[in-house]
Amino acid sequence: MKSETFLTAEQQNEIEKMVHNAAKEKRILCSGAQAIAKSLGIPSQEVGRIANELNIKINKCQLGCF
Repeated sequence: MKSETFLTAEQQNEIEKMVHNAAKEKRILCSGAQAIAKSLGIPSQEVGRIANELNIKINKCQLGCF
C-alpha cells in the first residue's frame, strides 16, 4: 500500500518552479530531483510525479526511483 502525499497548491507551484529551473532541454538529473525533494522535505516520488506532469524526463537515475 502506497502512502499518498497531499500537497497544497502553493507547494505544487513551488515544486514546478524548481523543476523547471533545474531542467535543461526538458531533462533533469536524478540528483537534482532528489535535491529538490530533500530541500522541501517531500518524497522524491512527488518530484518525479510533477516532472512527469510537466513532460520533463529524469536522467541518470542512481537508485531507480524515477
